[in-house]
Amino acid sequence: MNKLKAANLYRSELIPVSGKLVERYNKCLLQLGSTETKLTHFHIDGIGWSPEVAEEKGDENYLCNGESNPHGIIISPLQNKKPVYLPYHTFDREMMVQVFKKHGDRINDITRDSAICIDFDQSIDAFYEPLDVLKYHIVTIKFHLIDNLDNVREEQLQLIEKFKHGNNFIDEEMHNQLLESARKYGDLRERDLNLAPVNYVTDSFYTKSFGGVYVLRDFISPIVVFEDMKWYKEAIKDTMHDVLIFHISQPELLEKLRDHIIIAYDLEEIVNTKRYERIKKFEFAQHLKDTQHPIKDILNNPLLFKSYLNKVDIETRKKVMSVERYLEKLETSNQYKISDIVDQDLFEAMHEPHSSLHPKHQDLIWKLLMNISPKDVLFLYWYDKQEFYKQYDTWDESLQDWVIETISNNI
Repeated sequence: MNKLKAANLYRSELIPVSGKLVERYNKCLLQLGSTETKLTHFHIDGIGWSPEVAEEKGDENYLCNGESNPHGIIISPLQNKKPVYLPYHTFDREMMVQVFKKHGDRINDITRDSAICIDFDQSIDAFYEPLDVLKYHIVTIKFHLIDNLDNVREEQLQLIEKFKHGNNFIDEEMHNQLLESARKYGDLRERDLNLAPVNYVTDSFYTKSFGGVYVLRDFISPIVVFEDMKWYKEAIKDTMHDVLIFHISQPELLEKLRDHIIIAYDLEEIVNTKRYERIKKFEFAQHLKDTQHPIKDILNNPLLFKSYLNKVDIETRKKVMSVERYLEKLETSNQYKISDIVDQDLFEAMHEPHSSLHPKHQDLIWKLLMNISPKDVLFLYWYDKQEFYKQYDTWDESLQDWVIETISNNI
């Protein structure tokens, strides 16, 4: 990952944590039912997740108490508008934006000397069946201050009122109580520590629960797509919910998404785009072995590209150029079917969210399409970074260089 880090393409916006912030972070971990980190220096993202702490604990989802109980930690106002690098749901960053929009000033004040534990409560204590994900509706975002600072403030105010009553102003015990609270927590009288719950209404989304599930419920009829075959097989036994259920590998899925005007394709249009060039070159790179030139040079140099295209076997050549071959044949006769000439994997990669979709839904569908056919390295990086990082580690070093250059030139 060093080359990605050098190009600022690997978790480049994490916030460093050390000193007192570590102590506050650990108090939040304990309050969330987890254990303290032994690290003295680490980094966090917008929701409070740390890659170093996750590695230490051997659990990338350490901020979750079960699949239905995700949490977050705020220890710095710098977390505002920062990325959420390992979201449990596709709406996690939207929830954090809403949190800072409503409580930004209070968060700035509180995190001067305290920290905030976040409970994303969807009114589900635990999941029992895969279609329990359909219960997601309103997520109530609740806040808990470490050391119960908001309760301490109320106690201080009550002590002060009691101090003003009668002759209590000469009561030494009361003096000591006020001084002890002030020394420990500071003067909280003028602090606004009230963080009212924030409600976030979900629509279509992706969740990592049950091995990864897409819930598409803003279209003609609800569609649920499972990434895990085990949970897909369990879900199709359900007779209580009126939803369409697919496994992500089913060919029928794309057909249904087209029928519901969720995705579309236009081969004549896409073949003239940079996206098509990225897909074609990446596909070609998968078939290049023991080359005399770096793969990066082969993909970037048209002469080298043609040279190596003519060196690979005929079936590979037909596959890489199948879209263009189909369009050429279509000019002479309309008797050809896409399935007769265009490689199935490449055809799947030609799809995109329907133009009529809301931008938020387009992002979700792009993520789904990248999971179905991850052949556009730029869009894979944009819409599913974790999968991008996994695949990146398997690529030839020269292909990695081409991918980094391709992404850097499009940011």
